[in-house]
Amino acid sequence: MQRLLDGYRRFREDTWPQQRARFEALAAEGQRPRTMIIACSDSRVDPQMIFASAPGELFIVRNVANLVPPYMPDAAFHGTSAAVEFAVRVLGVRDLVVMGHALCGGIRALREGVPAEAGDFIAGWINIAARALDAGLRCDTPEAAQEACEHEAVRISIANLLTFPWVAEAVAAGALALHGAHFGVATGRLVLMDAQGRFAPA
Repeated sequence: MQRLLDGYRRFREDTWPQQRARFEALAAEGQRPRTMIIACSDSRVDPQMIFASAPGELFIVRNVANLVPPYMPDAAFHGTSAAVEFAVRVLGVRDLVVMGHALCGGIRALREGVPAEAGDFIAGWINIAARALDAGLRCDTPEAAQEACEHEAVRISIANLLTFPWVAEAVAAGALALHGAHFGVATGRLVLMDAQGRFAPA
């Protein structure tokens, strides 16, 4: 905790004076981000840093393996779905990016099995991407299979987003664009998914 407090004090001394006007405007006018990012909770993958964005520019939700479940408006708890609903229906974002990443522990757990001490929630959650395992079967190395499954999980989440009726309607109307991306932790490179589901450098 002390490290966090030290960081906060540096923020107050250095960043806050430079960004004060921006924060005051955001407080007075509210947020109007153009883009939502669905990213992994992995501590090595920070969307705001990767996209060099300032406060107020990105609406971000992070979860294990950057997954989006299918549309299921029931009495269960749906944190990611709630964030998507708020971003699309209330904030009116124009772009929604699902960003996977290399070395994803959630995808590794899908491929190799969930650690015994993490069986309460993770196994059910990553099962959203169970179909991604098929992509890895065509690969010659474990590294290639890992990346193929990471890419496929992004495709699955994009497809699941289109099961939300108001997402599909916004896309059809040209009011919302869906994007898939994948970030290389070791390389710092971003690849984007094209209309055919293939990933190429940004």
